[in-house]
Amino acid sequence: MSDSIRPAALKALLTAAASLRNPELDAWTSAGGRVIGYYCPFIPEELFLAGGFLPFRMRGTGSTDTDQADAFFDHLNCPFVRHSFDLALRGDYSFLQGLVVGTGCDHLRRIYDNALHAPLEASFVYLLDHPRTMGSEEEGAEPIVRYYREQLSKLKEALENHFGVAVTVPALRAAISLCNETRRLQRRLYDLSVAPAPKVSASERAAVMMAGASMPKERYNALLSEALKELETAPETPGKALARLMIVGPAIEDPAFYEVFEEQGAAIVVDDTCFGARTVQALVDEEAPDPLTALAKYQVVDMPFCPKIGGSHAHRLRFIQEMVARYRVDGVIAQGYVSCDAWGCSYALLREAMQEAGIPYLRVEREYIHSESGQLSTRIQAFLETTGGRG
Repeated sequence: MSDSIRPAALKALLTAAASLRNPELDAWTSAGGRVIGYYCPFIPEELFLAGGFLPFRMRGTGSTDTDQADAFFDHLNCPFVRHSFDLALRGDYSFLQGLVVGTGCDHLRRIYDNALHAPLEASFVYLLDHPRTMGSEEEGAEPIVRYYREQLSKLKEALENHFGVAVTVPALRAAISLCNETRRLQRRLYDLSVAPAPKVSASERAAVMMAGASMPKERYNALLSEALKELETAPETPGKALARLMIVGPAIEDPAFYEVFEEQGAAIVVDDTCFGARTVQALVDEEAPDPLTALAKYQVVDMPFCPKIGGSHAHRLRFIQEMVARYRVDGVIAQGYVSCDAWGCSYALLREAMQEAGIPYLRVEREYIHSESGQLSTRIQAFLETTGGRG
């Protein structure tokens, strides 16, 4: 399907991800709607939806430097953290009424510390303590779920007290149902890449996933459902990619990074990134007696782990291997920021596992702003020669 006849709904989603603000977000705020920004998929957006807020995943889209943020962070701090915080300091996040930061890693943790002293417009700044280890073999995950449930309850009370809202059980159940619908639709989006000739590019898929975290959920679901109907019934394009690749690592917010691979004839058919496939592999239990417990369990048990969770390598590896098999992956690209300790440390273990499995593996370190396409293209060309694509 050529760009000129791509579904209008898909084009609307791509537009929504191209910048921080989008028409749907502007319509929401113009009508008096309130927005809560949050970092990390470990923070359940259902809690914000149940309070009547629009959840907005923080990102650095559109940032060109970190001059202002560098007054608060060292240059060795995560570039994603510095770029997103710089935009907040410049007023690009003026539409936020609140900001919730998780304790997933030390770099993110510092956002909360600095936000307390920085001239941000959000009146509500909250630190949500996310468990950073798995349950013990003796006790299982129950203590971890119980702990995170307590933390979510404290966040719920803080939102209610600060904004004068009521986060009720019925509202939580409705929000869980709405977000589960989003996950089902996004899973169908990924299924478009199971076929030998994917019906959606990696850059498009990534943009659609980002759009889902920056606009009203009901509108997003309607647009994505409409786009999927057209994409799923579109005829398959002839030919196949030189190689089917899987991308692993932190969030990729710049489509240009994916396009470098696509320009070399590769297809990135699946990923394990913060905006990606990891977030759509399971659903929150809609029938659970306690919605907060269901949300806690989803976050720390059901959703595939990232390396911020201590002791999670075996679980992460199992997820990656499942994706490699399902999407017939020819090679794995491990990408990440130079200063990302959690992902960087995990890649030594991942490299060893891929070598044992006979899966070609490439490690790519990058800056937040993509600017090394020439050098990266050369490395990709050499890597593709080792994959022997299965298309």
